[in-house]
Amino acid sequence: MNTMEQTVSATCRRRLEIQGYLNFTDSELLEHRFGIRFAYWVCTLLAFLGVLTANLWILSGVALLALLATLPPYHPIDYLYNYGVRHILGKSKLPPRSRQGRFACGIAVVWLATTIFFITNGQMVIAYVFGFTLVVVGLLVSLLDICIPSMLYNFLFQVNKSNQKKGSVKQI
Repeated sequence: MNTMEQTVSATCRRRLEIQGYLNFTDSELLEHRFGIRFAYWVCTLLAFLGVLTANLWILSGVALLALLATLPPYHPIDYLYNYGVRHILGKSKLPPRSRQGRFACGIAVVWLATTIFFITNGQMVIAYVFGFTLVVVGLLVSLLDICIPSMLYNFLFQVNKSNQKKGSVKQI
């Protein structure tokens, strides 16, 4: 690999640090980047299908996945990645999810429950607005590593890069 392939842009690094992935080398971030996004891709796709079809079973399943993802150390889809997908791709095991990531999943639970509530009560326009907004937020983190709930977490809990690094331990 050349040097260009082994570096992470400052923008990408900042976005991943906002999500709580600190003290990683460029090569480690590159190694984990797809895996970190994998759970977001799966959940965003399922949420999209659930909202598009107004399927309460799919939406409830995604909400359950998000709820389980609020508990440390891994998102349920991370287990699928760590024990299956990564071997096919020749990647290393993912680090545990950060507090920011678990917080983001907690927000998704509430968001999905609200969408389910509106569908159940026949308020489809509001349900679609809520549901597809969640899908857009999921796409932002899946495609660009922009995690709005992580930004909210860092703001609410006064987390910044300097005080995060002091108390953080690299978890690989």
